[in-house]
Amino acid sequence: MANTSDIRKGLCIRYNNDIYKIIEFLHVKPGKGPAFVRTKLKSVTTGKVLDNTFSSGHKIEDVRVETRSYQFLYADGSTYHFMNTDDYNQIALQESALDAPQLLKEGEVVTIMFNTEDSMPLSVDMPASVILEVTHTEPGVKGNTATNATKPATVETGASVNVPLFINEGDKIKIDTEKGNYMERAKE
Repeated sequence: MANTSDIRKGLCIRYNNDIYKIIEFLHVKPGKGPAFVRTKLKSVTTGKVLDNTFSSGHKIEDVRVETRSYQFLYADGSTYHFMNTDDYNQIALQESALDAPQLLKEGEVVTIMFNTEDSMPLSVDMPASVILEVTHTEPGVKGNTATNATKPATVETGASVNVPLFINEGDKIKIDTEKGNYMERAKE
């Protein structure tokens, strides 16, 4: 058993007869009244996200997990296939288990969390950023760089990302997987 002081991003807990992963949390200490923790929980079975508030000192049942590195092989509809980089075993997961499936390209190495009790995969953690090639974008307009203007660009996985005007087709860009935002042009 853990309590609210143990809450951190990525922690898996048992709540309402389901297993949830904490994707956001905020410790709040108001001037009047007891402290509490505001959380955003994502169900690892259904992918549903819910907001919940735990009072300070509330007991939570954490789920013991172990992580393993897997390489993304291919997607077959809404089923994503991965291969363990150590023993080459393959597993298939549903799209709801992934946080940012639109940014996942073949060959990308991800971390998959497994429940230690029954070895069921719980969630897929993407790397903090990915480098993808821009396959389509409109040419930028010269002289329009005084403002922080952006334009939509399609990357090799099919995802759409807003990029600065100086990015052209064929450029490789670094994308933040948590928010899906452009970070910088990738170094060649």
